[in-house]
Amino acid sequence: MLRKFYKMQGIGNDYIYFDCMREPLENPGELSVRLSDRHFGIGGDGVIMLCPSESADCRMRMFNLDGSEGRMCGNGIRCVGKLAHDLGYVKGDCVRIETLSGIKTLRLNKGADGKVVSAKVDMGAPVLAGRDIPSTFSGDSVVNKPLEAGGKTFNVTLVSMGNPHCVVFEDPDRVGLERFGPLFERHPSFPERVNTEFVRVIDENRLKMRVWERGSGETLACGTGACASAVAAVLNGYCKKNTEISVYLLGGELRITYTDETVFMEGGATLVYTGEVDI
Repeated sequence: MLRKFYKMQGIGNDYIYFDCMREPLENPGELSVRLSDRHFGIGGDGVIMLCPSESADCRMRMFNLDGSEGRMCGNGIRCVGKLAHDLGYVKGDCVRIETLSGIKTLRLNKGADGKVVSAKVDMGAPVLAGRDIPSTFSGDSVVNKPLEAGGKTFNVTLVSMGNPHCVVFEDPDRVGLERFGPLFERHPSFPERVNTEFVRVIDENRLKMRVWERGSGETLACGTGACASAVAAVLNGYCKKNTEISVYLLGGELRITYTDETVFMEGGATLVYTGEVDI
């Protein structure tokens, strides 16, 4: 059966999107594995579904390259907001989207043609307690704590933005992400695996980051990872609260503000092309 898809990206974090508001998608995990292959499928970091919700304007479900279901994707949710608006499911400049990490509110920014070009997302307050990440670390926060991986000791800061992140302040271009990323992902300290960000502090308003995402490997961008990195930079004294922090990823720039109540993330949302695929 042919099904329409939307290839969309947020600063290079590209997913295959399906409109499931009226027609569900069967076996999305298996479909994500097949369609995300960049040689034999459509190609992408996974599959994201726009679904109906009883508590918000719509619901987002996302599946990684390995078929596992993710709780939240910061770049993906901006594209969900764009898709919901541009297909006419929501009106105005504000959309509330249900995720496995709770309901997120987006402020949509539109171009001259009335279609969404970017969005600012209220990502909610970060989770900092070690057990709640989840991890084997205890305490109300885990900031600059030693962790051994692959025979090397790293200092890590843990943040959950609806999914677990381990932030390491080391030069992302020199640390050996391809080697250490998988070791962090499946480290015994993280019972549900973990996303790992390697971050270089440029100054108090700018960070450079590369990310190893659980279930997907290195990706060009990670919205929740950028948020976690900005939070970790504040906790370690590199940056300040209530100040916009530019996070530079391989795919582009995200703007993050960590306040006393929440974390805001702003960035682009782009439709690359549409097509039909036999599912």
